Formats: sequence, structure tokens, C-alpha cells
Amino acid sequence: MGAPLPKQFLPLNGKPLLMHTLHRLYEFDPSLNLLLVLHPDYKSYWMNCVEEHTFSVPHSVVDGGEERFHSVKCALETIEDTSAVVAIHDGVRPFVSKETLQRCFDTAENLGNSVPVVTVNDSIREVNGTINQAVDRSKFRIVQTPQCFRMKLLNEAFRQEFKATFTDDASVVEAAGNSIHLVEGNRENIKITNPEDLRWAEWMISSM
Repeated sequence: MGAPLPKQFLPLNGKPLLMHTLHRLYEFDPSLNLLLVLHPDYKSYWMNCVEEHTFSVPHSVVDGGEERFHSVKCALETIEDTSAVVAIHDGVRPFVSKETLQRCFDTAENLGNSVPVVTVNDSIREVNGTINQAVDRSKFRIVQTPQCFRMKLLNEAFRQEFKATFTDDASVVEAAGNSIHLVEGNRENIKITNPEDLRWAEWMISSM
């Protein structure tokens, strides 16, 4: 983002982006046990934001780790309900739809896990050094979050040693020998990673 703060704290419609994401999850199901994983250096900053904006969505703050893998593991260690379905969501995806959330939870409940995806609309090419070639876009999907899993599956998968190939939670669970079940996501559920995304998010908020 080129900003002085991590992107999850940047203002969106007058309050930190992260608050919009937590509020969306709370709107879907107020009974969800929301765990917010933060770098320890930003805990006090977040608490000040909560007070400043009188943010009332119930949640607990968990200290994060060096990589996403370690941060998720830290959160899992605080969950006592071994029968729970756990949804792991990016804090900078504030536009996940209630329908996507419902599909994710229902599928994970029935099949053990679920990952929301959307189709690729643009033509894509595979690059290998100086060589590139067209590939069939119908065989590819864009991965979103929340990625949902039964707690037992996560506990087993996160006993592995960290690998650089673990780009998301599904890759961790898959590396432990499990098949991943895909469900339909929603295109608005983008991960806000650059200034253009933030401007799009401002437009989305104003049009809702």
C-alpha cells in the first residue's frame, strides 16, 4: 500500500478496514466466536481504535506469529471446542457475502472443509523463464476466504513443520493428505492489497 500503517488499519468510510470485516462476520452470525489475530506490536493501537470508534462487535485478540501459518496455529491453540467448524478469513476482505459464508460453513460441516473460489474471466498464460504459453482458463480458479475446516482436521494439519509452499490454509490441510472441497465465492470478496482496491472499496461502501 505504501502507507505508514498495515493495510488492515487503513480508513475505509471513516473507520479501520478491519472493523468492516469483523462487522460483516458479526452480521452473518452474532454467535460466532471471533478471534482477531494481530501482530503484538499493534494490539495497543487496535484497542485505541476500538475505543475511538466505540466498536462494539464482540471479539478476542490473539498474538500472531512470524508467518500466516504460525498466526493461525496461535489462534487454534485458544479454541477448546474440538467439534467446531473454524473459518479462517483475511482481515482485508470486508465484502464476503452472507451467501458465500453460508456455503462455506455448510460444506465444511458436511464434508470437513470448504474453500470459496471464483472463475477466471481473463485469458491467462503460463510463464517458465523466457517461455510462455496460453493455458485453458476453465481449469483454474481464484481462491478466496473464509476457508472453513473441522477443528480436528486443522489440529492434525498444523502439526506439520512450516513450509514456504503453504500459501493459505487449504495448502496446509492438503499437504496433510486431505482433499479440498471448492464452493462458489462472490466476486466482490476481493482482498484489498493496493490503493486501487481501496478506492474500489470506498465506492462499494457508498453504493451499499
